[in-house]
Amino acid sequence: MQTDMLRFFPLPVAILALGAFSACSRAGPATAAAPAVPVQTAIAQVQDVPRQVESIGTVQAVRTVTLKSQVDGVIASIHFTEGDEVKAGDLLVALDRRPFENSLRSAHADLANAKAMADQAQADLDRYQRLDAQSAISKEEYVQYVTKNETARAQVQSREAAVANAELQLGYAEIRAPISGRTGQRLLHEGAVVKANDNSFALVTINQLAPIAVAYSVPEGSLPEIRAALNAGAATITATDPLSDISRTDGRLQFVDNAIDPTTGTIVLKAVFPNTDHALWPGQFVRVLTVTGLDRGAVVVPSSAVQTGQDTAQVFVVKADHTVELRPVEVTRVVNDQSLLASGVRGGETVVSDGQLRLVPGARVETTALGGGGAGSGPAQR
Repeated sequence: MQTDMLRFFPLPVAILALGAFSACSRAGPATAAAPAVPVQTAIAQVQDVPRQVESIGTVQAVRTVTLKSQVDGVIASIHFTEGDEVKAGDLLVALDRRPFENSLRSAHADLANAKAMADQAQADLDRYQRLDAQSAISKEEYVQYVTKNETARAQVQSREAAVANAELQLGYAEIRAPISGRTGQRLLHEGAVVKANDNSFALVTINQLAPIAVAYSVPEGSLPEIRAALNAGAATITATDPLSDISRTDGRLQFVDNAIDPTTGTIVLKAVFPNTDHALWPGQFVRVLTVTGLDRGAVVVPSSAVQTGQDTAQVFVVKADHTVELRPVEVTRVVNDQSLLASGVRGGETVVSDGQLRLVPGARVETTALGGGGAGSGPAQR
């Protein structure tokens, strides 16, 4: 065959043809296409995403009262049990009333004596007024009777005040609940001697449980958005017990502190919950979400799908032919492990969430489990 080729072609052309023929005879099959890169994928979702600030808060009683005696006395009886639900005005503790009743009787007797003296002074003054009108007595003597009458009237007023004070002291012998709430531990019992406003002992503490407050701090950067939502009536508060995972979503923001803490860069807020079921308890730690608004129709992708480029964030998008396209995206904000995109990806498109290191634009991919994890949701395999 080589002789035939030399016969029909000039020598240089024949040599080139022979070399090509030899090379073709030595070469194997055509080189195979590059293998598909295994990746994990996710579907870009269109969702309504709330704008929220997460914090740790402490449950506080809206009102708390520590009861103490306002008079010295001896506890005669106790009318509550530890942990009782009491209402404002309920009798809780009764002191021995006898000393206060005796003081009231004594005050009434002093008042009666003062009234009798005042009546006598008034009668004397009336008589000497007639004599003064007839110029039968000197002016100095008449003034003495006027002064005596005014003094007697002042004594009556003083004794009336003493009676009122004795009645008040008798009323203090009954210690009643000033607010509705739940009682704590009984710190004193029957027969114990109590002192007025004694700082060493208290009778009981009452906490109001419904409604109840949650105090928490937020970064100062979140304050403008929270204040705007509060002024618009759009701020809602959710409190979640991290142990039981019980949540309450009916909180109302009622207090924003008047200064930012310069040492932490945070500000204290306080929300109030109805708490009719007593799910929140004073002193409890809860997770607090302050919702300030809603981003409607936002495109959401896993944050792991967003890569940092030289000039902008980027996302690998899987096309219908299982090749990838690198697109610049604009990230509005990040919520937990989800990123909200303002542009670059449409809802329903498939994005690469793991395995981007081996990718270049135009590379072919296949969805598989990486690192022992489950395969992400992506286009059907061919």
